[in-house]
Amino acid sequence: MLANKTIVLGITGSIAAYKGADLASKLTQAGAKVEVILTEAAMKFVSPVTFRSVTGRPVVYNMFELSGEFSVEHVALAEAADVVVVAPATADIIAKIAAGIASDMVCTTVVATKAPIIIAPAMHTGMWENKATQENVKILKSRGVIFVEPGVGHLASGGVGAGRLAEVSDIIGAINQVLARGGDFAGKHIVVTAGGTQEAIDPVRFVGNRSSGKMGYAIAEAARDRGAKVTLISAPTALIPLSGVNIVNIDSAVQMRDAVAKATVDANALIMAAAVADYQPKGRAGQKIKKDAAGDALTLDLVKTPDILSEVQGNFIKVGFAAETENVVENARRKLSSKKVDLFVANDVTAPDSGFAVDTNRVTIIDKNGKTEELPLMTKREVADKILDRVVALMGKMP
Repeated sequence: MLANKTIVLGITGSIAAYKGADLASKLTQAGAKVEVILTEAAMKFVSPVTFRSVTGRPVVYNMFELSGEFSVEHVALAEAADVVVVAPATADIIAKIAAGIASDMVCTTVVATKAPIIIAPAMHTGMWENKATQENVKILKSRGVIFVEPGVGHLASGGVGAGRLAEVSDIIGAINQVLARGGDFAGKHIVVTAGGTQEAIDPVRFVGNRSSGKMGYAIAEAARDRGAKVTLISAPTALIPLSGVNIVNIDSAVQMRDAVAKATVDANALIMAAAVADYQPKGRAGQKIKKDAAGDALTLDLVKTPDILSEVQGNFIKVGFAAETENVVENARRKLSSKKVDLFVANDVTAPDSGFAVDTNRVTIIDKNGKTEELPLMTKREVADKILDRVVALMGKMP
């Protein structure tokens, strides 16, 4: 989504200005053409040389500098932008933008552009919570400006509170969302499940599996970046929550079944990437089972968990996953017919490069007619897009 896009990045006079270099670097690595503008105050914290080094592009910091690429026509950057991002944005710059003041190149570009505008504030808690700042934010939101809300954390003042610059990943997620508005999933609701469910034995222990959730999160991220409204139903994982995605956290298979039933009421597709435990303890102990009390052996009575794919009903595309250790395609084909899904994605989880907790996957996609497509080793994000390509094609065939 970022490849070959022109992103104008305004850096203002916040202590968080140094994080702008990381943002500029990651956007450049993703293929974007990043045009950086520094305010005079920003240069008290960071140098133009830093941004030129990470973007390979000249840095604009003087409206009246005649040697720069964009200096002769001071609104050229505004016209070239696919999206304008101000990160970090101070209370001062937010106030100026709200008032339509064009006193520096960042303000001038924001005022002059017709591109989407994203603002990521960073300031002391008192300044962020100030009524004037909040009123300015409200005004800008009413005009369609997108805000990546600041987080809560340690501030330069030494205190703790709201006002910390959002994570770079969240800002990039917001940029991707804006650029994806015309994507092939625009207007579609995609429900994705991820992670391994945990079936409680007692308040401390559970029956589970080794799923990291990475494949499901990659699908949710890819769907978001292609314009979809995404609901991610996630079992416990160690992954960073995705921005711009509605995340529903659950623990057990029963909870996942209920969440899926609720989320798919208006869904266009359900992609069940979660590793749902096949069995759950018949009863859950109210207190931790003591090792001494259990003796040399502990016997658990296990019963089957709900078969979510078979149970869920609705006029939407269903995609299942089969994590196998042998006879991968054959086992997946049997599941395909019994669960009545449109696609099955099968992989061998014992492979060191495509099993659990790695960033790559090697899968075989099987359609409802049994036709297979074996994909080479790819990143999980690349696999996600291949799966979504198939979902888009199936949507085109739906009545």
